[in-house]
Amino acid sequence: MLRIFMTFLGLGLTAFGGPVAHIGYFETAFVRRRAWLTPRAFADLVALCHVLPGPASSQLGLAIGYLRGGLPGAFAAWLGFTLPSALLLGGLGAGVALLPPEGLAAAARGLAWAAAAVVGVALLHMAKGRFRRPLDLAPALAAAVVAGAVPGLDGQLGAIGIGALWGTLRAEEEPEPLADDAAGGGRAWLWLVAWVALLALLPVAAALAHAPLVDLADRFYRAGSLVFGGGHVVLPLLKAEWVDAGLLPADTFLAGYGAAQAVPGPLFTISAFLGAALQPGQPVAAAAVATAAIFLPSMLMVFGILPYAQRLRRSRLAARLLNGVNLAVIGLLAAAWVDPVLTAAVRGPWDAAAVAAGFLLLATRRLPVLALVAAMALFGAALSL
Repeated sequence: MLRIFMTFLGLGLTAFGGPVAHIGYFETAFVRRRAWLTPRAFADLVALCHVLPGPASSQLGLAIGYLRGGLPGAFAAWLGFTLPSALLLGGLGAGVALLPPEGLAAAARGLAWAAAAVVGVALLHMAKGRFRRPLDLAPALAAAVVAGAVPGLDGQLGAIGIGALWGTLRAEEEPEPLADDAAGGGRAWLWLVAWVALLALLPVAAALAHAPLVDLADRFYRAGSLVFGGGHVVLPLLKAEWVDAGLLPADTFLAGYGAAQAVPGPLFTISAFLGAALQPGQPVAAAAVATAAIFLPSMLMVFGILPYAQRLRRSRLAARLLNGVNLAVIGLLAAAWVDPVLTAAVRGPWDAAAVAAGFLLLATRRLPVLALVAAMALFGAALSL
């Protein structure tokens, strides 16, 4: 277990660039360098993780750790990959309460530019990879309209439902089965029962307990359970839970999202920043609860589905449905990019120019994400003086 933890800790300290880049790091580490997986087995796991709700790169790490060392191996992999960014962002979130309002506004301006550029480039790459025919635009556009017209969780679920319906009605090519069965089935379905049970019971517990940490666990667990499309798409769900509900200022939220681009590891560790910022009186406990809650659904799904992965990938209906959901996710991300990202980041000509410049620099790969975030934070602070 120590070897698995140290291997993933190294990735958690160095894997910058977001979910797509993380998969490249994993392929180098576990296929080329250590030969823990064959290229075909790795590709099968990547495909599976991309059709499950939750952060694809974190689920991939969990799956690799699980195949290498069972449940302890999965936990060691997750802890090593997640801990560095969670500690950094949790510390930043705790420090938010100590900043004067003008200091936070100065930092937030540049970080909002960076967030707008990063999400825009992510949207561009997703569209290039998934729009294979003109009709693929239809569910994405419909999902964007629904998500924009119906704020909050209802709009997100409606957009996902449109994609699922579209996928069931569209003919797709024969799905490719997994190379090897991941593990024996046994009682793996109990993990899925636990996932559904927590999704149903945590809101009840939060309503009865009236405890801030239980409320945090409920909201972050729900966000982690309902995200399709990876780390960037968690943005609208977290915004609906905290900003739209009036529990967190939009500037603080976008500052955290911008900071999440600057650290290695999974984007879902923005939960550590938000937890600490939401509960300044107990930032360590709040950051830990928020982080554990948002990742827990991914753990339960990986443990529950991986043993049956071969059977699932052979299902034509499942493949078509999830392909439709993935198309709708692009529309969902487009709606989130417009509001709250662009509406908060672009408030004048300088803002528009900064976002456009950042977008071009990232799209042409002339500047790493970390360097862009640092430069924009400094530039935004300078303009705010």
